[in-house]
Amino acid sequence: MRGLRPQAVAARIGEIAPTASRFPDQWPTGQDVEILPLVRHALAEIGVRYLFSEDAPTLLPFASQLFLAREVLVRPSRWVWPRWIPTPARRFRTRQQVAFTDALRPIVRRRRSSGRLGDDVLGQMLQPSSRYGLLPEEAILDTLPGITVATFEAPARAAGWILLHLARHPQAAGRVAAEAALLPANPAATTSTHLDSLQYTQALVREVLRLHPPSWLLTRRAARQTQLDDYTIDAGSTVLVCPYTAQRDAREHSEPDRFQPERWLDDSDSTAKPGVFLSFGTGPHGCEGAALAMAMLTLLTAQTARRYHLSEPPGTEPSYQVTTFEGLATVGLRLRATLRS
Repeated sequence: MRGLRPQAVAARIGEIAPTASRFPDQWPTGQDVEILPLVRHALAEIGVRYLFSEDAPTLLPFASQLFLAREVLVRPSRWVWPRWIPTPARRFRTRQQVAFTDALRPIVRRRRSSGRLGDDVLGQMLQPSSRYGLLPEEAILDTLPGITVATFEAPARAAGWILLHLARHPQAAGRVAAEAALLPANPAATTSTHLDSLQYTQALVREVLRLHPPSWLLTRRAARQTQLDDYTIDAGSTVLVCPYTAQRDAREHSEPDRFQPERWLDDSDSTAKPGVFLSFGTGPHGCEGAALAMAMLTLLTAQTARRYHLSEPPGTEPSYQVTTFEGLATVGLRLRATLRS
């Protein structure tokens, strides 16, 4: 998708940065706060605004409800119902899907009738392409709900782990804060050059994603018979790939269980090598939103560390839970923020 390509994201860093810089303002200081709802709201605002620009305020409440519907759908249940049975969770998801589509439809029609398509992702989808021509309205309405939730669903899980690591590794957090201090005072003036200068911050984000990928299981279907070491994979077979274990392989990473952002600053351990970094998938079916997710997470991490020291409250550590379509998340994550001097 053209609007999610790295070049497109780089051109719009100045639109992403202001909301990332406002995130610390929403965090009450001096008290233990459950952080994931705050993170999710901030990233949802960034993602929805990136997709829909001035129409984002209209669609943001519907996107939040659609996310909630997906969460309800995957909650553990005593019973496994056939897909055709309209359970309450499935009916709720359907209602939220319809509500989002009903809110988006007049926006699509207004933009097309006025000729002002916009330069956001929706605007890119409304422009005819040389390969597919003009996308039908229903194709746009069917595609965008899933993309909308994806812009903040997995990134919010990742941000939870990132903020936890800032709390547990104050020296690393200090390095991030030092980099962030060089960002423009006006966040809207932030450019891709400023983002590229946050080299250690990006390395920290990548290292947390290596240790705690927000999607711990990927599925692929073999297009043809393939030989993998001593195994023959028949055409049509479903192959499961686990980034959580693959990214802790000692053959690819020295001291694989150790948190060491510096490894990504070393050319000998880069993402260019296939299979080394799978948090966004890989190959032609890798995550289209990887560039947007990295920009969001990097800027949010930088602005948070620039403003606050983070710490964990005493008590039980956050637990691991598989949730949201096989995503690895922190549950009950509470952190405390105190202002940096």
